Amino acid sequence: MNKLPINFYTRTNVLNISKELLGKVLYTRFNNELTAGIIVETEAYNGIVDKASHAHGGRRTKRTETMYQQGGISYVYLCYGIHHLFNVVTNMEGVPHAVLIRAVEPIEGIDIMQRRRNKTTIDTTLTSGPGALSQALGITTNMDGISLQSSKIWIADNSITISENEIIASPRVGVGYAKEDALLPYRFRIKENKWCSRAK
Repeated sequence: MNKLPINFYTRTNVLNISKELLGKVLYTRFNNELTAGIIVETEAYNGIVDKASHAHGGRRTKRTETMYQQGGISYVYLCYGIHHLFNVVTNMEGVPHAVLIRAVEPIEGIDIMQRRRNKTTIDTTLTSGPGALSQALGITTNMDGISLQSSKIWIADNSITISENEIIASPRVGVGYAKEDALLPYRFRIKENKWCSRAK
């Protein structure tokens, strides 16, 4: 299994990493249950200069401390008290860059995902949207700070190539509070992939 190496995550350009994560495969293995999905949608959060980032202005809290660690770990937080959102920490220690994984195309352990999501049919709502995909893959805030080299959560290169002209860049979802930064084209998705989430 071709796990992405640490030096994939520790690079300085979070936008490039966010785009390059498209087509990579996110795996989880909890209680011997393996699930996996192709990453089809991401959002970049550009650290202290980004008004949409939890770490804007150098803000440090118990929650955001994970973002300041060396890239290559997970940052999982609770949104609205219900949704566990899975992010990939990037850059070097002290630089709080992160990429939110917004949607995956399920490829392995689909029956497990259905059970976790209480679904009897397979449709795009299974793993479309960051809360849905975390629930389907069994990711919770208990996995915050875990290494992406671990046997529980990892991202692999399965030789799926996504070219630049297959990528749509648009503003991020639900970050109206970020004022002008809400308009930045930091959301990336694979063109015409039905598993991408819908922007409200």
